Amino acid sequence: MSINRHLARGLALQILFELDVNGNLNLNKEGLEKIIDRQLEEFSGEKDDGFILDLLTTIEERVATLDDIIARAAPEWPIDKINIMDKNILRIGLAELLFNSDKVPPKVAIDEAIELAKSYSSNNSHKFVNGVLGSIYKEMGEPRKEETGQKKTNLQTVNLAGGLVYSIHEGKVFLAFVKDIFKHWTLPKGKLLQDEDIMIGAVRKIKEEIGVNAVIKDKLKENTYIANSAPKVEGVAGEANVKPEKVQKHVYYFLAETKHEPLTLEKENTGLVEAKWFALDQIEDLKLYDDIKPILAIGIEKINEIYENR
Repeated sequence: MSINRHLARGLALQILFELDVNGNLNLNKEGLEKIIDRQLEEFSGEKDDGFILDLLTTIEERVATLDDIIARAAPEWPIDKINIMDKNILRIGLAELLFNSDKVPPKVAIDEAIELAKSYSSNNSHKFVNGVLGSIYKEMGEPRKEETGQKKTNLQTVNLAGGLVYSIHEGKVFLAFVKDIFKHWTLPKGKLLQDEDIMIGAVRKIKEEIGVNAVIKDKLKENTYIANSAPKVEGVAGEANVKPEKVQKHVYYFLAETKHEPLTLEKENTGLVEAKWFALDQIEDLKLYDDIKPILAIGIEKINEIYENR
């Protein structure tokens, strides 16, 4: 019989801890399989259906990337200052968030990491883990957010605005995208100022994020979802006092036109790494968040109507 997922993550954590202590986070598949089989025989006699091996392989192949993202999310604590157990719990949670989200919902990945911290680390480590992974999930754009926390009420509402920005160049339609640190392409957007007109705010955020002056052509879609506000990680790593709060985010998306000129990424936005134009026939190959796709579909239809009428 295969080991259940919760116990499998605990076993993966113990193996990672052992490998990390011994400075051996570079085993091949055969080496990992031997360790997993040995641990399972000692632990329960159950079998791995591939889950533990896939998880450990993902972490070993991408450990430098995972650690870099963790360091970005908790800049107060260099990766070598985070205790070894918390570091490996974060690696597990982040690996599932980034590379196994089609099988493991983000809420489950974060909750399981928190439970690992409660079971295997110090008293307040679960708060530290929750804060770091919550911050990373927010930077990811909260994919599959519709599956989490929708029963919350009386939450603070944060309004954001942005848009699908297009230009016409040499007879072709181009769309402007921004790329985040998780290699997803998304649309420029940001928080509205207090009492700011929504359309003015959308134009302002487009200008700030990609450096172009856009003209609003039409309204596209609104999204409302529950998310963590950006938590502040304080205290000693592994003993942090982190209190992430839930907020309701409401995003207004507009269709906006601009001249086809070079895009300039906002320097202060550490969650974005690139801004780029793509022709319509290039969009299909982009790595996009699911909640962006319907906005694109509506926007492209409206652009085609505008372009055909010129």
